[in-house]
Amino acid sequence: MANSKKETEESAAQVGTAFMRQFEDAGLGSLRWMGTAWVEAMADMNSEIVSFVADRIKEDVKTQHEMLHCKSAEDLQAAQVAFLEKAYAQYTAETGKLIKMSFDMLPGGAAGTKHTPV
Repeated sequence: MANSKKETEESAAQVGTAFMRQFEDAGLGSLRWMGTAWVEAMADMNSEIVSFVADRIKEDVKTQHEMLHCKSAEDLQAAQVAFLEKAYAQYTAETGKLIKMSFDMLPGGAAGTKHTPV
């Protein structure tokens, strides 16, 4: 017989609790300080990454379409150069965005510090 929704949720909660306990036992200390704000920030970061990858895949497909319709080697080269330039700009912007998001998750990150604690 299949587990009820409540039993499944309780089982998932038990697994999560056991996982956190293993982290704490491994010497990472109590992770409760992270709280919901940290979890939300991680979810936002994951969402950002997934959106970026989806956008890059769209660009890949668009470029492949353009390359298939090229009439000359010059057209092909122009399509490839445009793809690389756009990819470079997008990866550079995304890296900066992810670094800022990561920095904002640090306890002192939002306070406007100028040095990243190591």
